[in-house]
Amino acid sequence: MAHFRSYIWDPVLIVSQIVLMQCIYYSFLGLWMAGVDGLIQTSRSLNQIFSYEVLGFATMQGRLSMMAFILNSLTCALGLWFFIRRGKQCLDFTVTVHFFHMIGCWIYNSHLPASLSWWLVNVACMALMAVIGEYLCMRTELMAIPVNTGPKSNL
Repeated sequence: MAHFRSYIWDPVLIVSQIVLMQCIYYSFLGLWMAGVDGLIQTSRSLNQIFSYEVLGFATMQGRLSMMAFILNSLTCALGLWFFIRRGKQCLDFTVTVHFFHMIGCWIYNSHLPASLSWWLVNVACMALMAVIGEYLCMRTELMAIPVNTGPKSNL
């Protein structure tokens, strides 16, 4: 039986897409953080990306950093739509990106993040990225496929 869009196991493609999504995640997070740093005139550092202590509701820098993470999830949803293009795979790639980010934070801090705000922000960002990415991909997948593009004739 022929399927419309059969899935072919291609590990090189999958690994390339994972690396691409990680690059998109950190590149745009860096740009959003640079914008936040420009607003509040703070110095740039890796702590803003990997330290769980930066994200918090108590300080202006913490709230703006959370905003940068949320905006980054929207940007990454566009990355899912543009590069992954499969609604069924959006959740997989979203969880993979955030899992590798958690591993990076674990290595950077020498222990798992212990802040409730870090976990809340990352779960919210995962949900936003997956849902919006899947919505965009499904909209593209469900577009009408033109069957007959030739001229109509009167019979």
